[in-house]
Amino acid sequence: MKTHHQSVYQQFDEQAAAYLTSQVHAQGEDLHALQQLLQENAEATVLDLGCGAGHASFSVAPFVDSVTAYDLSDSMLSVVAATAQERALHNIKTCQGTVESLPFEDNRFDIVISRYSAHHWHDVGRALREVHRVLKQGGRAVFIDVVSPGHPLLDIYLQTVEVLRDTSHIRDYSVGEWTAMFNHAQLFLRTVKSFRLELEFTSWVERMRTPPPLVDAIRQYQMTLSDEAKNYFMVQENGSFTSDVMLFECLRP
Repeated sequence: MKTHHQSVYQQFDEQAAAYLTSQVHAQGEDLHALQQLLQENAEATVLDLGCGAGHASFSVAPFVDSVTAYDLSDSMLSVVAATAQERALHNIKTCQGTVESLPFEDNRFDIVISRYSAHHWHDVGRALREVHRVLKQGGRAVFIDVVSPGHPLLDIYLQTVEVLRDTSHIRDYSVGEWTAMFNHAQLFLRTVKSFRLELEFTSWVERMRTPPPLVDAIRQYQMTLSDEAKNYFMVQENGSFTSDVMLFECLRP
């Protein structure tokens, strides 16, 4: 029987090149906000959890001492390593593993970051407790992810299209859910920034190689939406829509 980690590995190990060139992942207001938070940390050691093709690592590497790009996918990590060399970002190294069991000693990092990854994690609460463990006292964690609007009517649309498009998806959490998980992991929320992310439908499904029947299911589902849901997500005739993204900065006391 295939585990969730195996499903995630299979889903993303074959998509590394697509994620490197994805404009959704390679740019955005959230990356600029992340850079601003890390600009005055020239001696910091950084861990990038679920680094994917490395865009967050590449963005912060010029401002810090070192970045450990950490991911479940070997192919993603190969792309990160090769691209870091091409860009002369010699302070980036890679490490493979799961977020729920980090292979690092206690109090290892000054800063932990993660961008567009947590919605795939099998156990976010356990991962956050691991973040607390590997952070130094006074260290910071910055999480960026698509978030649920919270209202059931809007939440069901978001979770449905996400899992139809990508079967490794677990959940886009609401702000309330994130806050509860941070509190349980003893990570104290300091800063919250919100963004809107426009998703062009064709590239969104092609990036994950979503099977045609599931693409059709998403489009059929979008046609049944209430005006409230269509307006909130700005669903267009071609299927493109807009999601909420938030940046959470936490402190480890």
